[in-house]
Amino acid sequence: MAGHNKSVILDPALQRYYELNINRYKYWRWTPRQAWISFVYAGLIPGILGYFAYKTDGKFEFRGKRRGDSIAEW
Repeated sequence: MAGHNKSVILDPALQRYYELNINRYKYWRWTPRQAWISFVYAGLIPGILGYFAYKTDGKFEFRGKRRGDSIAEW
């Protein structure tokens, strides 16, 4: 029936991959590429999003326009 079968043979390549993932922190080191990727994801992208959020703060009204309202918002 359903359940664990003791005759299951695990793939050795997958076992090595799992062990590598568990111990990845032991073999990782800073390289120029890793530093650049970390800077982009932790600094540049949030900085760009924050800049645009700051520049457009309060410029858009998200309610529907009514009769007689001006189309221009700012």
